[in-house]
Amino acid sequence: MKRKLQNITSKIPACVAIFLILAVWMALSETGIIPAYMLPSPVGVLKALVNDMDLILMHAKVTLTEAFIGLCIGIVLAFFTATLMDRFVVLDHAFYPIMIITQTIPTIAIAPVLVLWMGFGMAPKITLVVITTFFPITVGLLDGYKSVDRDSIDLMRAMGASRMQIFTNVKIPTAMPQFFSGLKISASYAVVGAVISEWLGGFEGLGVYMTRVKKAYAFDKMFAVIIFIVIISLLLMFIVGIVRDFSMPWIRVQKKQEQK
Repeated sequence: MKRKLQNITSKIPACVAIFLILAVWMALSETGIIPAYMLPSPVGVLKALVNDMDLILMHAKVTLTEAFIGLCIGIVLAFFTATLMDRFVVLDHAFYPIMIITQTIPTIAIAPVLVLWMGFGMAPKITLVVITTFFPITVGLLDGYKSVDRDSIDLMRAMGASRMQIFTNVKIPTAMPQFFSGLKISASYAVVGAVISEWLGGFEGLGVYMTRVKKAYAFDKMFAVIIFIVIISLLLMFIVGIVRDFSMPWIRVQKKQEQK
């Protein structure tokens, strides 16, 4: 009971902070300190979100498709890359610096080049999502592989285990927490990457919708779609957390023990 009470009270500061931000936002917009066309009120944003929900959902379907496909490709590429880099040290030394360099290039700078090469369809959007999500997952897996207890590997070898058995029974379970940490970050990056790529050209998607309402100076709708993107990103991170708990049952056991 005490543990549950602590979990509830730990969320109070975040709720208070959100309430204060909304209160300040409401005060600035309603008192006219900041003009309504520059900062619409939370009520106006909520109305815009409700009124345009059907249109936003239609565009969100395209953006989420791009984000999902790109994230899945990024996971597969990250798994193979991290596994090869863990297996062959020379690949780790050769490609890790290159991966770091790719993360120093702003996403907004890559997007126009991809649109120029691939056109205005889904291909450049998916490619940008892959580039955005690939790094956190790869680094997480690599760190997980390298954190394996050497005594466990030596014990498996002494028992006659093959490299594949060591990999599946020791390395992958050890790397799972770091993998899901990277996946949680990449899940939120996936939507943002898809939206950024849609800013530069396309026919459907939340980025295209944002560009259109910006040109119409409908900033209430602009804020509405931003909030919608935040909600989607939080939901994706929540889903990753659920998948993590089911993939790692010992996490659920630890949580139950902590709550007692």
